[in-house]
Amino acid sequence: MDDFIGHRNLIAPEKLRELTRRSDWKGAVQTLGHFGAIAVTGAGLWLAWGSWWAAPWFVLHGMLLNYLFAAQHECNHYTAFKTRWVNDVVNRITAFVLLYPRSYERWFHFEHHRHTQDWERDPELMNRKRYTLSSYLLYLFGVTYWSNLLARLWRNAGGKVSGGYFTEAQRRHIVLEARWHITGYTAVAAVSVAFESWAAVTLWLAPMLSTKVLHQVQNVTEHTGLTHEPDIVHNTRTIATWPILRWMGWNMQYHTAHHTFPAVPFHRLPELHAELERQLGYTLPTTGYLEFQRRFIKVLARGPESIEGAGETGLVIERAA
Repeated sequence: MDDFIGHRNLIAPEKLRELTRRSDWKGAVQTLGHFGAIAVTGAGLWLAWGSWWAAPWFVLHGMLLNYLFAAQHECNHYTAFKTRWVNDVVNRITAFVLLYPRSYERWFHFEHHRHTQDWERDPELMNRKRYTLSSYLLYLFGVTYWSNLLARLWRNAGGKVSGGYFTEAQRRHIVLEARWHITGYTAVAAVSVAFESWAAVTLWLAPMLSTKVLHQVQNVTEHTGLTHEPDIVHNTRTIATWPILRWMGWNMQYHTAHHTFPAVPFHRLPELHAELERQLGYTLPTTGYLEFQRRFIKVLARGPESIEGAGETGLVIERAA
């Protein structure tokens, strides 16, 4: 990300410089821990396949795979590691696993940071209509998430890149990137057929595709229902949850802190969050996964999502479930 996106004048410059220090060591520990956990759950799933014991391994394995998006996201910001090229390598790996090309997502995400909650300019909102109860549930459970992602990958590979915020050079890169992804997936399919192996389905696609809801509860809670005014402190939400889920999500549950100063690496976000609340003098918009789902689904049961948001402000303390 090439220019400043964030909130100025909330934190003293010297404190901010300290918080933005990146660490190859912290990044390596988090990355190896996440991939190590995937290796453990994958082994458990493989060994238990065919028995009821495979079910919990399947769910946990799929959840860990989906939460690799947190690693991809952190590498997109070049904050996972101090060494720039290591971010790129890890980013390419996670992007391939998640069926979500790295450069497309990075440039898309930059626009999201630049225009957060703007219906006309935030690409996360430009590409969808206001939620109804049915459209929200289809997205929450991953049905439209995966169908839209795969359709976009195919369109991009065919040279039909949507999004007016991409430069011509970026469009050419996106097309080439999509074609390389499809070539890679075709190679995996060909090897699987040649060896008559279902490993790619059993250990990758099936658990990842079917457990998306366990990651979507993170995605939709970060901004949905908040104000659409251009104020990061109030249009982005912190999620109160267990430490194990914060580890799995690379601390991205401190989402207000991340959007306020996106150059701060994942391992300093709890400290940044505390500093922001100290400086502001009030609790940032905060809720739990289940509490948000309960409230938002209740709203949608009465009618479509409001274009103005739910009216929550930074002065409202949203309790965890």
